[in-house]
This record gives sequence, C-alpha cells and structure tokens, in this order.
Amino acid sequence: MPHASAGYRGDLTVEEAWEILGSDASANLIDVRTQAEWAYVGVPSLEAIGKSPIFIEWQTFPTNAIVPSFTSLLGAELEKRGVAEEAPLLFVCRSGSRSRSAAIATTSSGYVNCYNIGPGIEGPLDGTGHRNSVSGWKVAGLPWSQT
Repeated sequence: MPHASAGYRGDLTVEEAWEILGSDASANLIDVRTQAEWAYVGVPSLEAIGKSPIFIEWQTFPTNAIVPSFTSLLGAELEKRGVAEEAPLLFVCRSGSRSRSAAIATTSSGYVNCYNIGPGIEGPLDGTGHRNSVSGWKVAGLPWSQT
C-alpha cells in the first residue's frame, strides 16, 4: 500500500510499483533520471508486461538544474500515449528524491494519481557508501537493461 504524503499520492516500494504496472493497463512508469544515468546505469525494462517507460529528465546533467518545462514535456508525452489524468503515474529516479519532486509537480499540474517509487532504481547508500545493495529496482531483481 502506498505511504501517503503531502502533495502527491504517496510512496511505493518497487514491488508495489511492479504490481501496479502489471495489473493496471493505464499505469505508466516515468524515469526522471538524467540521460547519463539511463546510458550508464541502465533503465527499467517493462517489455515483459507489454509497456515502455517514459524518459524525461527532472534535472539536467551536469548542472543539476531543474528542467523548467518538465510538466509540459510530460503532459505532451502522456497526451501522445492517450493517458488520462486519472491514470496512475509512477515516478522513479536513483533513490527517490528527484522522483518525489517530479510527482509533486505533476500532481500540481492536474494529474491526480502520482506516486513516488521510494527506493528508486539503485536505492540508498549502504554502510560502505555504495548503492545497489540495500534496496531498489535492481536489488529486487526487477527487469532492467543497459544499452
């Protein structure tokens, strides 16, 4: 169950996100990491459930400036895909911070079911300062690929 939060519908675990994506045909995954992360870290693969993620940067690399046109870019892509404003939109980034901000901004723009995938693709740092060992999309064994 999502953990409710102010400004958006709440946080999901990666397992909850995968369940929603697989069971709700209208649900979409929006990866808000940078192009560099998509290329070097890898991307979630939704082929097994007949879907493809939406890739729109929340912040640019290397400056980390927030993309001012994020919600309009996303809105255009959702419209192109025929996604209704009530459809579940699941946002993901490296560890859940940027995706939470993107979910809040998208909720403010009129989409009512925006969720943050809390642990993200790589999860938080472990005790030795590394990701991909505590939690996240990859640690859970969910499908992903590199180009």
